[in-house]
Amino acid sequence: MKQLTRRRFVQLAGASLAAGILNSNRALPASLQVPGERPVRDSAIRVLNPRNRVPVSLIIDDSTCLVNLAHFAMPQFAEVWPGRAEYQKPWKEFPREIPDSFVRRFMDWCEEHGVKGKYSVVPYPACVGWLDRDLPGWSHQELVESLRLVRERIMPRWDIHPEMVTHTWVINTKTGRPYEERSARFMENWGWSEGRSVDELTDYLAYALRILKNVDLHCEGITTPGGFGSRARPQLAQATLEACRDVFRTEIPHYFRDLFTDERSVAPRVEYASGLDGDDPKCVVSIIGCTGDWFGGWDGTTEGSADLFITPDLAKGRMVDVIGREEPAIMVCHWPGIYFNGEERGFEILKTVVQRLHARYENLIWMNLAEIARYWAARELTRIEKNDTKVVFSAPFSAPLFTIQLTPLAEGVPAVGRAGEEQQRLRRVGRLLDLTSGTYCEGSGTNGTEWLMTLCFDLPKGTSELVWLG
Repeated sequence: MKQLTRRRFVQLAGASLAAGILNSNRALPASLQVPGERPVRDSAIRVLNPRNRVPVSLIIDDSTCLVNLAHFAMPQFAEVWPGRAEYQKPWKEFPREIPDSFVRRFMDWCEEHGVKGKYSVVPYPACVGWLDRDLPGWSHQELVESLRLVRERIMPRWDIHPEMVTHTWVINTKTGRPYEERSARFMENWGWSEGRSVDELTDYLAYALRILKNVDLHCEGITTPGGFGSRARPQLAQATLEACRDVFRTEIPHYFRDLFTDERSVAPRVEYASGLDGDDPKCVVSIIGCTGDWFGGWDGTTEGSADLFITPDLAKGRMVDVIGREEPAIMVCHWPGIYFNGEERGFEILKTVVQRLHARYENLIWMNLAEIARYWAARELTRIEKNDTKVVFSAPFSAPLFTIQLTPLAEGVPAVGRAGEEQQRLRRVGRLLDLTSGTYCEGSGTNGTEWLMTLCFDLPKGTSELVWLG
């Protein structure tokens, strides 16, 4: 079944077309999603979102150092698809650079408003130059300073992903040069990944990851450009797991391949879980976006609208729908569209969306993709058992702000700690909104007959216990 690709959606999903397009964006075949092992869990204990809040995040695609990917990629796409109007735009009029001064202002604003997410760094953007060597058109010092900006201002709060190697032509990893054939079959965005083995995709992903490692950019996941991996989903998931573990020793690799804007769940998918009771547990997490690029499009020429995310009266919009389901609400944009050829219209839309979200909701928590992946891995893969006096957690992965809800097993103050060690007493707070690590809140359930306790604590890897102390 052919899936509507993320790039194709961005190109076509104007407000008047979205409904018709999305009707063809059907559910993924279950056989393509391989969950792997799952532990036994006591149904009387609910694992909630971190701090009982809804995660929100921002995915930025097509970003890199200095290069405006839309300017350089457009003619390469047009070479493959000369008949498509979307690739016949006046790309020579687009600025060749998205300046670091804009990156600084953007990140200043994000820090001020708590915004976090994922920022792609394409390693060999549109074959212009290598980030770990030289970038023709810019001095070596400009490249060095741009990479320093990513390390110092972006990487501490945002995930860094390669978006394959070039985002255009496929690279022969043995030669470091594009293949001679100039067709969709050798474009990263289109046909090359179809039919590839896990080993072949692992080699390609690892090649991209190593370039970023060479310039001290740490990665825990990857982003696929366009339709890359859309017809090789099991292989893509396994290749992400192997490549991230091989290059960066990543404990919980993740990848961004899909976005859904219909009724499907956008909760992360924890896949290929194995070895949960051993010394080397494994899994990979598929992160799913919940919006189209309604900021400015992939090329910075598509007018966006904040109202598609959340309306001025704060009552409707895609983000309202997803937040209402308490699933991670992960917006998707493209860096050229945020910059909008210097007019910054996408950035202004983002400012409006965030202002509206913060005006309506008190229960949001901004997280990057690695934080979301870690929490969902712990949420789904931690064995939780209880007896008459305590709850025992067997966690293959640690998770900050782990939040559960249950009926108290005994009188007293809840305390959590590693098995055999002294437990930390949790502090009581009066409202669920006040939950943070090391606290708990009490109240009646929805039916008014049961007394529930909601607890938030940092879940350690291994075995730990929840007890009640007098």
